[in-house]
Amino acid sequence: MSETTKTNTPKFDAQGLLPCIVQDWLDGTVLMVGFMNQEAWDLTQQTQRVHFWSRSRQQLWKKGETSGHELLLKEVFLDCDQDTVLVKAQPIGPTCHTGARSCFFTPMSSTSAPATPSGTAWGGVTQRLFEMVSDRKAHPTSGSYVSTLLQGDVDRILKKVVEEAGEVVLAGKNANREEIIYEMADLWFHTLVMLGHFSIPPEEIYLELGKRFGKSGIRTVDAEASHG
Repeated sequence: MSETTKTNTPKFDAQGLLPCIVQDWLDGTVLMVGFMNQEAWDLTQQTQRVHFWSRSRQQLWKKGETSGHELLLKEVFLDCDQDTVLVKAQPIGPTCHTGARSCFFTPMSSTSAPATPSGTAWGGVTQRLFEMVSDRKAHPTSGSYVSTLLQGDVDRILKKVVEEAGEVVLAGKNANREEIIYEMADLWFHTLVMLGHFSIPPEEIYLELGKRFGKSGIRTVDAEASHG
């Protein structure tokens, strides 16, 4: 079937099931994997709450129906073969029944048995950098630039953020793509150091951005006057 003639209808398998991967809509963390049947698929669309079919219990279930840890639907994508669905959702509380944010928290070694559970499977490079900063804060390392920053007073960290922000502005004035990328990376890095100093994880920033998503940042004169 050509790309132009495909429909947005999922293809359920011989058992009437569709694999479903659930991602946190804010940072792309894979939260869980489940299965949907037609009823779960329909209810997910209708209620905007993610539903599944439990293969072990042989029954329909809404995520969070007993724990309250629902998954609020944000977006849905079908894969290229239309036989697997990717759901982007807003998790209300931890997704895993163990209380972990994600069901994927046990790292595996390619040469041995499962390693000790760690809880660092989520996030991308931003999360990895924040974890490194947090580790340097808890365990200062001789010769470490981050440790040196964190061991000083907060003004030293704030000064670096301001300095790097200035470099970004200059790069923008120069309209130099490579320079903008390089200086922006420096700025983001030093803001992560600042967040680490205050023990504020990146996901709290994602949550704040999520609250603003789809909302206008422009306040009209009338709106300001009505609150005056």
